[in-house]
Amino acid sequence: MKPYEEFIEKMLNATRASQGQSPAAATEIIQQALRSAGLLQPTEGTAQDAPAQQFVDLNEAPAWARKWQAPEHGAEAVRDWAARFMPKGPGHARPGHERPGRQAADEPGQFLSGSFSAEAGSRNYRLYVPAHKAEGAPALVVMLHGCQQNPEDFAAGTRMNALAEKSGCLVLYPEQARSANGSNCWNWFETPHQQRALGEPAIIAGMTREVMREHGIDPGRVYVAGLSAGGAMAAILGATYPDLYAAIGVHSGLPVGSAHDLMSALNAMKGARKKRHGARPERPLPAIVFHGDQDATVHPSNGQAVLRQFAPTTPLRQVEDRGEGGAGRGYTRTSTLDDAGRVVTEHWTVHGAGHAWSGGSTAGSYADPAGPDASSEMLRFFLAQPPR
Repeated sequence: MKPYEEFIEKMLNATRASQGQSPAAATEIIQQALRSAGLLQPTEGTAQDAPAQQFVDLNEAPAWARKWQAPEHGAEAVRDWAARFMPKGPGHARPGHERPGRQAADEPGQFLSGSFSAEAGSRNYRLYVPAHKAEGAPALVVMLHGCQQNPEDFAAGTRMNALAEKSGCLVLYPEQARSANGSNCWNWFETPHQQRALGEPAIIAGMTREVMREHGIDPGRVYVAGLSAGGAMAAILGATYPDLYAAIGVHSGLPVGSAHDLMSALNAMKGARKKRHGARPERPLPAIVFHGDQDATVHPSNGQAVLRQFAPTTPLRQVEDRGEGGAGRGYTRTSTLDDAGRVVTEHWTVHGAGHAWSGGSTAGSYADPAGPDASSEMLRFFLAQPPR
């Protein structure tokens, strides 16, 4: 049995044993399984002289989602599980030592704070409005952070605001709420959050439309991108709202429908996806995907699966090129062209890279300065698409 399969078996046994237990007892059973797999550090001292490590999100689900809850799954008590897979290393925030939110003081534009509320729920956001105004209606890029991140941190790591200043586009950073997920992960692995007009897709789409109205955004030039859990949610938004988003960018993410609960999510992250038919856009949607070939958190095969969902169904011409990014890290880029010769998908495999934003800044977490600049390449790809 492979190591991750052993872990899955331990988690299954733990969730079965936790059924009928009190929240504290159920949490301890599941944490023991995580500690045995090396995914949760043991607390120092005894239970009497040291507080338990925060792990469980026991917030009640919103009313619209309660009908989807499955009582037989004791794993509901560990909805912030995914953050334990986030790697540690240079440029990465350590659990319990998250970087404070960084203001975009280095950029001349405005980094506004806002909030959006709808029937599905409410979320805060940050919006970068560049000092450099675009000619005509500006474009909008929606950026979805990963687990244990926030908008300020993600903006610092991706440096997207500096690029937006040059191009004149606006950048929207929705913020996941602690009340929705204890580790700030977007809930891409739950069925209610994979559908149009429900859950987090409805919230983010509604927020996007509100910003579009308030700032005169060109409706044909709205894009969404994200990292890890944010990348998985970006794919969901592309599939459920192809009328709103003109293209997607997925960095170290997963395809739509690859999971429906905790156990299937763990399998999907390790590349052992079951054949599930996730939602596809009504028409092929331009997509650019980045993934490190040494990603031990989300298996690189997930990047290929994302492209299969969004690429045209008819075989088109592909072009492959290789190059070297920052600090000597190489890449292979596979581009798919349509009948008119336009690039409709790009798959960037970053050689030697792990689970971090390629070409990013260590001013933010989960960013790798080496390799091609994912932010500039995504923005180039987005703005090259013909307006709809």
